Amino acid sequence: MENIKSYVQQHKDRFINELIELLKIPSVSADTAYSQDVIDTADAVKESLSKAGCDLVEICDTPGYPIIYGEKIIDPNLPTVLVYGHYDVQPPDPLELWTSPPFEPVIKTTDIHPEGAIFARGACDDKGQMYMHVKALEYMVQNNELPCNVKFMIEGEEEVGSASLAWFVERNQEKLKNDVILISDTGMISNQQPSITTGLRGLSYVEVEVTGPNRDLHSGLYGGAVANPINILAKMIASLHDENNHITIPGFYDKVQELSAEERAEMAKAPFSLEKYKNALNIADVYGEKGYVTNERNSIRPTLDVNGIWGGYTGEGAKTVIASKAFAKISMRLVPNQEWEEITELFTKHFTSIAPAGVTVKVTPHHGGQGYVTPIDSIGYQAANKAYTETFGVPAIPVRSGGSIPIVALFEKELKSKTILMGFGLDSDAIHSPNEHFGIFNYLKGIETIPLFYKYFVELSKSF
Repeated sequence: MENIKSYVQQHKDRFINELIELLKIPSVSADTAYSQDVIDTADAVKESLSKAGCDLVEICDTPGYPIIYGEKIIDPNLPTVLVYGHYDVQPPDPLELWTSPPFEPVIKTTDIHPEGAIFARGACDDKGQMYMHVKALEYMVQNNELPCNVKFMIEGEEEVGSASLAWFVERNQEKLKNDVILISDTGMISNQQPSITTGLRGLSYVEVEVTGPNRDLHSGLYGGAVANPINILAKMIASLHDENNHITIPGFYDKVQELSAEERAEMAKAPFSLEKYKNALNIADVYGEKGYVTNERNSIRPTLDVNGIWGGYTGEGAKTVIASKAFAKISMRLVPNQEWEEITELFTKHFTSIAPAGVTVKVTPHHGGQGYVTPIDSIGYQAANKAYTETFGVPAIPVRSGGSIPIVALFEKELKSKTILMGFGLDSDAIHSPNEHFGIFNYLKGIETIPLFYKYFVELSKSF
């Protein structure tokens, strides 16, 4: 333990500067204008894995952006850890809400991060957390403390659905063979209380289009006589929840697993302050499905949210038109047992059925994925808990996350491996939002903790 702490302190300025250089590259996978930047980031990740000590590093072509595969095999008879991460980032919009440019990383102090945090798009999700694993490998190789084999699979399409990753995994099962998969793309409760994510929600993401008249119309001459697609879309969306914020799509809850009172009581042991939660978001009250508390609404219950809505005239001044079309992007977060393709079909059938005769509706599925639950009695979970306990001084708490990492269910199906989610980010790190950041403490603490996972995973594997 003292060795890794000393190594991190000795090299921390370099570790921080290397991450900053990686964050400068705008690897936005959702926008083709950044295609070359995504490719450049893949090259940078390949180089970093080679320098850290991988004996083999490849840039693997896919139907989309490339996947970087790296490995260091010290003994085929020893366990193998497969590290997954992604080098692509979310679009930075809206730019005007950033306090510093999203691809010009700066270190600022905050109340939560008095030692400083790196502000940049991708700082926490997922370049910072992915790069912790690269530096952890560097430490283990440089100090001859790598106790088992390690493989890396870093992709460039996580933020747009990981379509090429599924293609790659299905075709490279032998190359990717492992005993456990390690991911840092989640968070923990606080810098004083670590946690391990044991559950993820699934996702169904769709775009809807409502079409009325064959052209934009004068709102004075036609208003009240023809269906206004924007008005209709707003009513249709509003009808998707009832007065208890229960989703009204028939069949939506058929496969939702209700947790027992005992399981909900265990969840409630995680430290949580509703007042601090509201203050952090500057809201007067929380809002959600009746019968559940905040930490249940955002983890063990499914949701439906509008992520974007547009149509008609939105420029400066006034333009009195009835738009021909209106659009919205809608995401549904799903819990284990809900099949995302089935939910997408249920949504499509219901949404088209509630449209009045004066409009037509088109639903376009974008992407989705299954939810996931990992057992806390597995060797991987126990190894992660022992690692956190050693570096933080307290055991980790198992928590269910509201987020989605669709490829985790894919890994279990194709590679027959359990995934351990060792996140070091915080809810306040503003991932997917303006002013995303990652604490220096969290970044360095991750580098300290990850080698201990390897140590304890190998030790526990010997006893089974």
